[in-house]
Amino acid sequence: MTLGPLMIDLEGPLLQSIERELLQHPLVGSVILFARNYADPAQLAQLVADIHAVRSPALIVGVDHEGGRVQRFREGFSRLPPLRRIGHEYDASPHAGLALAREMGWLMAAELRAYGVDLSFAPCVDLDYGVSEVIGDRALHARAGVVGELAVAYMHGMRSAGMVATAKHFPGHGAVVADSHHALPVDRRSLADLEADIAPYRVLIDNGLAGVMVAHVLYPEIDEVPASASRRWIRGYLRNELRFQGVVFADDLSMAGAAAVGGIVERAERALAAGCDVLPVCNHRESVIAVLDGFRPAPDAAAALRRVRLRGRGQFSVEGLRASAEWQSAQLALARCATPPDLRLA
Repeated sequence: MTLGPLMIDLEGPLLQSIERELLQHPLVGSVILFARNYADPAQLAQLVADIHAVRSPALIVGVDHEGGRVQRFREGFSRLPPLRRIGHEYDASPHAGLALAREMGWLMAAELRAYGVDLSFAPCVDLDYGVSEVIGDRALHARAGVVGELAVAYMHGMRSAGMVATAKHFPGHGAVVADSHHALPVDRRSLADLEADIAPYRVLIDNGLAGVMVAHVLYPEIDEVPASASRRWIRGYLRNELRFQGVVFADDLSMAGAAAVGGIVERAERALAAGCDVLPVCNHRESVIAVLDGFRPAPDAAAALRRVRLRGRGQFSVEGLRASAEWQSAQLALARCATPPDLRLA
């Protein structure tokens, strides 16, 4: 059985019998975990093992685990700083900022891999325009060139821990005030004006980026539908112009920003037709069941192969990880993050 395009969620810390049945559906290929699915490290390891054991090839297990406000597992895990803290370090010393980005990417991925988690949706490469509350301190920096440099370092850290990176939210969520969880943000800039937002993706793709998550943001100068349902943005620009060959994720199709496209089945159909490989449907079990009952995509061997490549590589033991020089070094870096860098005016 191949991995299907749907990514679904679970209700709690234990895998229920009805959820095992859902995970065996051929349209499902991956699972996303939330804070409600976490009690402690031992429970997480068992839950991930149970998910992986449901079928073969094993489903991909992912989580949003950027640090700061967006870190689903806390007790028993390192408390990661928001990505903005890395940008502040870069402003004090570019060399130190790049080193911190790599260490935080490695630490985040290594700790998740120790419990079998395959994927974290990171890094966020939206620019910090100072207007988007949902992005805010999740942004690495305001300058596109700095975001690109830091994101590449962060990606390399993740890669060395056995995890691929997923950059988000393409083509850019930082310049809109509305939160796409609750409304459809509209960015009225032209394509030329979006070049700075897109620039980090160019450098990441040149360095082997494996995943991109597309935003539920409408850019009416480019297309009449949100980017997550837009063939122009995904097949036209991301695939053809930027030459991206990795996995394209839609943002969660249950979000209000996706509702402009239609009902949940139509959202899945439109996102897949636009070029998305993975379709998350989260926090609404009725929508998951509706998609499983009403969505009938044609087989796509190339997309199925791309999804398999999301699987984590290798795995640390928890004891071995914490005894390693890399983990010890990352803990020292974390301690330094508790104090703002010294930014002196010349």
